[in-house]
Amino acid sequence: MSKDMTIHLKYWKQAGPDVPGHFEEYTLDTVNEHMSFLEMLDVLNEELQLQGKEPVEFDYDCREGICGSCNLVINGQAHGPKAEVACCQLHMRNYKDGDKITIEPPRAAAFPIIKDLVVDRSAFDRIIEVGGYVSVKTGSAQEANALPVEKEKSDEAFEYAACIGCGACVAACPNASASLFTGAKLAHLNKFPQGEVERSNRAVAMVDQMKEEGFGDCSNFAECEAVCPKGISISAIAEMRRDYMKALVS
Repeated sequence: MSKDMTIHLKYWKQAGPDVPGHFEEYTLDTVNEHMSFLEMLDVLNEELQLQGKEPVEFDYDCREGICGSCNLVINGQAHGPKAEVACCQLHMRNYKDGDKITIEPPRAAAFPIIKDLVVDRSAFDRIIEVGGYVSVKTGSAQEANALPVEKEKSDEAFEYAACIGCGACVAACPNASASLFTGAKLAHLNKFPQGEVERSNRAVAMVDQMKEEGFGDCSNFAECEAVCPKGISISAIAEMRRDYMKALVS
């Protein structure tokens, strides 16, 4: 039978992007080991509201490790201590009674804070908008099985397509680079014949947009790969760089 734990929380509070923020502290005595990390934050907010205090804003949607909304930095690590797990799937059994946990948003100029732990990740959307697709005429798409694709390539494309756009790569990178995100979005399209036609233009458009959004450049620290909840390889970055350089000199 599980026992409740006492957890000491230190969380970031910030009313908006144009005001300074600060850390606040709170001790929870009713944390069950079977709670997810976000369920623990739900309990925190319930207690804060019962005391007439403002709850902590944090982002979430599916709570199943699919949507990428729960982009928290926990004790300095994006998504927390468990490898290849989004923090909504992180459970409190990974912590011990009396542990201290610091929770903050991703720190990047391209991810301005909206409130507390919620950041604006629309920069990712704009990177996708400039080239993260295959152009087709509506109603004239080719039958899916008309172009054979090797299983090895389709499997690799699926691995890159697993990116959920959570921003952990940006949070972990010393340069706040979005290279892993952008590389993954490029690579999963480039593996198929349908994506090959626009490969060069897509690379230039998306990389240039990434720079315009204010993300830093990649310095091969590989911190992004280490914290990615989907385990996406930095080989996507190498492929992106090759395509970008080829496009510029062709």
